[in-house]
Amino acid sequence: MTNLAPKLTHEQYENNFAELKPAFTKNQATVEANRCLYCFDSPCMKVCPTHIDISTFIKKIATENVKGSAKTILESNWIALTCAKACPVDVLCEGACVYNERGEKPIEIGRLQRYAIDWYFEHGMPKLFTPAPKNGKSVGIIGGGPAGLSCAAECALLGFDVTIYEAKENAGGLDLWGIAPYKVTREDALNEVKLVESFGVKIKTNTQIGKDISITELEKKHDAIFIGVGLSKNVDLKIPGEELKGVVHALEFIEKVTTRKWSSVDLGKHVAVIGAGNTAIDAATEAKRLGANEVAIIYRRSENEMPAYDFEFELAKKDGVVFLFQTAPTKIIGNNGFVESMECLKMKLSEPDESGRRKPEPIPNSEFTIPVDMVIKSVGYEVNDHFISQIQNLKLTKGNISVNSETMQTSNPKYFAGGDCTSGGREVVNAAAEGKRAARGIEKMIFNR
Repeated sequence: MTNLAPKLTHEQYENNFAELKPAFTKNQATVEANRCLYCFDSPCMKVCPTHIDISTFIKKIATENVKGSAKTILESNWIALTCAKACPVDVLCEGACVYNERGEKPIEIGRLQRYAIDWYFEHGMPKLFTPAPKNGKSVGIIGGGPAGLSCAAECALLGFDVTIYEAKENAGGLDLWGIAPYKVTREDALNEVKLVESFGVKIKTNTQIGKDISITELEKKHDAIFIGVGLSKNVDLKIPGEELKGVVHALEFIEKVTTRKWSSVDLGKHVAVIGAGNTAIDAATEAKRLGANEVAIIYRRSENEMPAYDFEFELAKKDGVVFLFQTAPTKIIGNNGFVESMECLKMKLSEPDESGRRKPEPIPNSEFTIPVDMVIKSVGYEVNDHFISQIQNLKLTKGNISVNSETMQTSNPKYFAGGDCTSGGREVVNAAAEGKRAARGIEKMIFNR
């Protein structure tokens, strides 16, 4: 990249990436907790994928039993701090709050959950849970992301010997590497890893299945295996010019930003982000906050079909990100091997496709060129099948691992799976719920309980 954006001062970077929602003080948490009506039917609890007993944990904050509040939360969700900060609460728990029907501000459930879990970690993770006696069986977890961590914690408490196999140098998955630092910090994600380790879970990092340990070895060593590998394979645009310097994938870009080594991140002055999901918008807002002069989201459908949440959309607009809807890139143009511009085509929308969104079709002779010196691709992710194909009788559906939705067991009875590799990409809280469900499925399979 030859046209780098100017570097900011360290103070400017820290200000730009400060947390979106600061932590509650004790008084603020108590006041907010006392607003809760403690609904008998708890609609907030019903919509939460992990079904945290929200009324109970809030009541405990109101009565200054913060330790008890943390226990109530963790009983349902082992990734509770990340979920408190990164969940789309306006769509899930807070969106279901009865105050919405009154036209009043919903209870800030996410910030109250954060208050309780922050307290728990700040007080040295006091012992809240005692693992069951060892049952003589072992479980191998492929992938140390939210689904894998959740399954590992639950299995350990059920009495299993548990080992996580993580390809990177740290466990944490997307919680650690793929969420914007103004939402979740690395310390948050690493604290959750420490919590899981505190139950006796062993974590082997820098360990790739199929390379550092074979599928055969894994199957001999463990009575059950959980797959929580996420979607680590990037989908390309399949247009000319993708090989140019300055063209990167969104998760690669976000991963560099999460390390908080701001000045080491290469950034163009004029950035185009292809795609309009939550990851694309994270990349766009990060590029703007790092100091790019112009950042544009290029999306082939309209605003109505955009998969990103409204909150993310509004945040990007406030940061000055420009949205070019019904626009598709057709060619990335370079000079001396570096990105210089991008050719685009205007699109029109026809009948809905399989996703339920209207299908984009090109408008003839509508080509135009925009100057860009960096292109960030975020058009989808797939299961990396470098070892999946080695597992016998493992059925895939549309590229994702097929599972029984109640037990998370795959077509190979020894294997269970959860998270994005089964769903095609959902929220951290969904992965947490599925990992926990899989642990119960493993117990049922082995002990027929």
